[in-house]
Amino acid sequence: QVQLVESGGGLVQPGGSLRLSCAPSGSIHSVDFMAWHRQAPGVLRELVASIRNDGSTDYNDSVKGRFTISRDKNTLYLQMNKMEPEDTAVYYCNFRQWSSGKFFWGQGTQVTVSS
Repeated sequence: QVQLVESGGGLVQPGGSLRLSCAPSGSIHSVDFMAWHRQAPGVLRELVASIRNDGSTDYNDSVKGRFTISRDKNTLYLQMNKMEPEDTAVYYCNFRQWSSGKFFWGQGTQVTVSS
């Protein structure tokens, strides 16, 4: 079964930048929606940003102007700038396959913002 694999997480100082990537482990088709979510300890998972096939994007208010979501075919990216300690969380990518209605998830990558 195809899985999503995230990379690019790590430790960064406040004000710094990281770029996350997410790619499927095998072939996947008919993806019409991709997104990044995050979950901090003791907090519900929240949607960070999403992108559709037409290129339209949506952002959580807390990251607008700092984060940018993009895609290149079936690879998803999240450029994170001006990072804040509140951005510390495990970040997950998520694809929706319109032909089956199935959602694919990655295992998550830890992002820590700390001095």
